[in-house]
Amino acid sequence: MKHHLMVGTWTPPGRIYTIQFDDEQLSLELVKKTDIPEAEPISWMAISHDKKTIYGSAMKKWNSFAVNSPTDIVHQVSHPVAGHPLAASDETNTRAIFCLAARQPPYSVYGNPFYKYAGYGNVFSVKPDGSLAENIQNYEYEPNTGIHGMVFDPTETYLYSADLQANKIWTHQKDKETGKLTLVDCLEAPSPDDHPRWVEIHPSGKYLYALMEAGNRLAVYVIDEKRNVPVFTHMTYPLLPPGLPPRNKYRGDVCFTNRSGTYLFATTRSNHFDVTGYITAFKLGPHGNIERQLFINPTSTSGGHSNAVSPCDFSDEWLALCDDQQGFVEMYRFKDELLARVARIDIPEKGFCMNAVWYD
Repeated sequence: MKHHLMVGTWTPPGRIYTIQFDDEQLSLELVKKTDIPEAEPISWMAISHDKKTIYGSAMKKWNSFAVNSPTDIVHQVSHPVAGHPLAASDETNTRAIFCLAARQPPYSVYGNPFYKYAGYGNVFSVKPDGSLAENIQNYEYEPNTGIHGMVFDPTETYLYSADLQANKIWTHQKDKETGKLTLVDCLEAPSPDDHPRWVEIHPSGKYLYALMEAGNRLAVYVIDEKRNVPVFTHMTYPLLPPGLPPRNKYRGDVCFTNRSGTYLFATTRSNHFDVTGYITAFKLGPHGNIERQLFINPTSTSGGHSNAVSPCDFSDEWLALCDDQQGFVEMYRFKDELLARVARIDIPEKGFCMNAVWYD
């Protein structure tokens, strides 16, 4: 069968690339390059629950696009980064960095600015057609906050945020009627040198995984059944193999479970273009406890700003990996607890590519 993925870029000009994966021929093909507002490249892309809308973290904007088909993608609207009065100013380096689309009504979209003046999360309501409607809330973190990843629990009652800059993990509760958030708790990372960049939760809702950018390790948390906040288990796993030379500095990137929640994949990037990043996998128990770490494999390049892995949402077999050092998407097959690259497409254009969302 043929499947489609959409990919964005780190730098202008703004474009959405539609890539087709043939799981019989094991090939990747660029089938459409959609120009979008030039100053709004999508550094992190999310897709709506019904696959009819793409949401983008787009420099100083949050944008949305109607997906009429994999090759018919139309810009709907753009809204400025909100919260701090200086966040949307062209004079500041504040940037829209991550967005999360709710999977349950009212289908709000949650955005995180980054760098300076990023102490607020932005919440947007959506119209019936999925487009961003209005900025309904700017909820407060801390002045030095820099959230780079968030995840909802399976019931979409609680939202967990990885605060890279303030070195914390936040818990907020979502109002089921309005989609707005209220603060529940804030937890310091285990080490001052961790800097959580990403969070993922097991489909059971019992385990949370925090990926540490500076610590280059994965920390395991259990969710307190009464307070619904993460509790550190004192269990961590490396994202890098042992014995690397000290000149090589790395940055942990993202982690995602596969569709069935039986495995967890995580990546890290190198700060040097002549040194590879890494991808690792973990076998998970039925409730999400890590049973064992399977491997730590080098990726093809440093990964650049990306090295983001995207497991597909219809099978446990396929994972896409994005790179913006050279500009490519790779497809991996995960079988018998082994990971093999089966296809690659090179698109050496400016800023390509950041993360992939699966359309079909």
